[in-house]
Amino acid sequence: MIFSPLRILTEIWCHRYLLGQLIKRDVLLRYRGAMFGVLWIFLSPLLMLAIFAYVFGQVFQARAVQTESVLPFWLLLYSGLIVFNIFSEAVSRSPASVRGYPSFVKKIIFPVHILPLVPLGAALVHAFFNFLILIVALVWTGHFHFQTLLLPFLALPVVLLAMGFAWFLGAWGVFIKDMSQIVPVFIQMLMFLSPVFYPVSAVPEMLRPFYRFNPLGHVIEISRALVSGSPFDRGAWGWAFLSSVAVVMLGFVFFQRSREEFADVL
Repeated sequence: MIFSPLRILTEIWCHRYLLGQLIKRDVLLRYRGAMFGVLWIFLSPLLMLAIFAYVFGQVFQARAVQTESVLPFWLLLYSGLIVFNIFSEAVSRSPASVRGYPSFVKKIIFPVHILPLVPLGAALVHAFFNFLILIVALVWTGHFHFQTLLLPFLALPVVLLAMGFAWFLGAWGVFIKDMSQIVPVFIQMLMFLSPVFYPVSAVPEMLRPFYRFNPLGHVIEISRALVSGSPFDRGAWGWAFLSSVAVVMLGFVFFQRSREEFADVL
């Protein structure tokens, strides 16, 4: 029963209110004391998009490498980063997600398994506002396509993938404190090894088979297809979804089997 996806969904749904409150607290604490407060949720991605527009639209005057899209490269880049940043923010913060709440872990009735999902929830909040800014930018530049609205739904494999890794790393982070320093380094490496700044078509032919096993890369490529109004690879999305479900199930099982030792370590 513990391997059932339905069991995992039920566990999360039963504690949805508590999870929502923890996510709200996490987001508000991040901006507490700042001059503009939660307005940074809008300002930060807006400034980033403006920098992309200037650097890649004016300085480099770049277009997506070896693609037929007429969409400015900075918008293609931004759409891919929205997807990647969901994974990046959730996973890079997950090693400290359980270790940072020792008082919660030691409470017998507290659902500890929702703690690694808090950074993921915060990442989704930021992704939502990033997506709104992307829509406005597409409309403003005259490149909006209605299929772009499918992006939040087709990004589901990335959410699941981040969830699975969050459970793995949340558990490991309790026992290995260095994970908080190690994981961000690997995230930076993954950003350049995934097709964020370039399309898979620009990768040497002999290396492309390795990219086919990266569900994150598939969703990034799909996000570019959606914003440019091109057809996307449904088979690639199916592979990304199934592999992400497998990671979620394994991560949940690993976390549940490790949690009995959390209180002793903390």
